[in-house]
Amino acid sequence: MTFLKRYEELRAIKQEFAARDWFPGTSGNLAIRTNSSPTEFLVTASGKDKRQDTPDDFVHVDATGQLIGEQNGRPSAETLLHVEVFNRTSAGCSLHVHTVDNNVISELYGDLGEIRFTGQEIIKALGHWEEDAEVVVPIIPNHADIPTLAAVFAKHVKTQSGAVLIRNHGITVWAPTAFEAKKQLEAFEFLFSYTLKLQTCRQAIH
Repeated sequence: MTFLKRYEELRAIKQEFAARDWFPGTSGNLAIRTNSSPTEFLVTASGKDKRQDTPDDFVHVDATGQLIGEQNGRPSAETLLHVEVFNRTSAGCSLHVHTVDNNVISELYGDLGEIRFTGQEIIKALGHWEEDAEVVVPIIPNHADIPTLAAVFAKHVKTQSGAVLIRNHGITVWAPTAFEAKKQLEAFEFLFSYTLKLQTCRQAIH
């Protein structure tokens, strides 16, 4: 029952993100832990149209990202990012999406290696309730070699909740549960969109 529940949680997130058009060109991938000892998780299958629901939308993989038993399909190319999350933390869910907003933000702030947010009410969704809370999202280079990308990404995977932007690629967010991961991803996307719109308005005024 636990495995089926995790499957349905991930399927629901996929459906909602697809409705938001967060999976252009089959991009993006989602993962949810199904077991901790040994580490096992479900991850979106490679090359699938995530707007469609099929029995082969997800594959079950081990702690190295390899298929468990015989299955249709193969793991997403970026499964190694989720491998780092699940092996280094107790997180239960890891989400990776490519949106226009997070790509533009990553390019605008990429040379700084991070972007900082403060003074926004939505930051409470990220677990920060103090009035002067600041949230920092690291931005890493988009290495074409996935093992290299995963190694750089892993340096920022230290706690059970977190987020990393990959320059001109997308954001990966992880948290203890699927609900928390989804909530945090939505909050980050709000912050990205707000920042871009605010900059555009300021330029128009001046």
